[in-house]
Amino acid sequence: MKSLRWKIHDPRQPEQILEHYEVEKTLAARLRAASRSERRALYGELYDELFRRIPHHPQLVNRASPEARRRSARRQARFLLSLVADGASILEIGSGDCLLAAELARGARAVYAVDVSEEMTRLAARPQNLHLILSDGCSIDVPPASIQLAFSNQLMEHLHPDDAVEQLRNIYAALADGGKYFCITPNRLSGPHDVSRTFDDEATGFHLHEYTVAELELLFRSAGFSRFRAYLGVDGTYLRVPLALIRATESLLGRAPRTWRRALGPLAPLRALLGIRLLAIK
Repeated sequence: MKSLRWKIHDPRQPEQILEHYEVEKTLAARLRAASRSERRALYGELYDELFRRIPHHPQLVNRASPEARRRSARRQARFLLSLVADGASILEIGSGDCLLAAELARGARAVYAVDVSEEMTRLAARPQNLHLILSDGCSIDVPPASIQLAFSNQLMEHLHPDDAVEQLRNIYAALADGGKYFCITPNRLSGPHDVSRTFDDEATGFHLHEYTVAELELLFRSAGFSRFRAYLGVDGTYLRVPLALIRATESLLGRAPRTWRRALGPLAPLRALLGIRLLAIK
């Protein structure tokens, strides 16, 4: 029986974590090996299968109290709404149970919540101006140039690398002139960040590709974005920082041995710098 290699903050029993790892790794291998056309159906199917087979998955069994989660969603919504004028249309990609999308709907004209999983979105109670859209993992089925702000949190790393540019181009097309995309994703240099972190040196679960800020910026530029801002912080409490500072930190850490990165990555200052919070502007 494979044992846990790293100390992790997970309240589940080791047997449950191992079960989650083995199921997710098997399903992720199918997604990695699938063709472009096969992936269009597999994103939703495999995530739904994971949630059915792993009822103790952290996304289904939330460790925070409902009120704590609502407070976090409110803080995030306040920050996101501050980026746009009143009455904006907002797009959340990877909306999960739509808790944040529902908070955004209080201050937006319309909110479009995009996800691949019916198992997660069926939990959502929706305001009238919140529109749920099931995606194949790349499609963004909203009117072109209709969105002032797009947002994703822990999404980019779940995309097959071959699909990432296609989805970004679809997001870019959905944004109005001057529209913004705020993307939060874990940094490869302090990873892996999926369940395989407890067993492997590289992500082998549903984090199909983890990025650095420098890599993500290049990917965004290839989709058409040309202006960028970087932030530090969590749950809507953010501080803007020079993008060059994060690039320099990544460059130094990227040259360090993996064992050093494993030791340094969890430290609070580096964790703050390396958590990717990138705002791209059309």
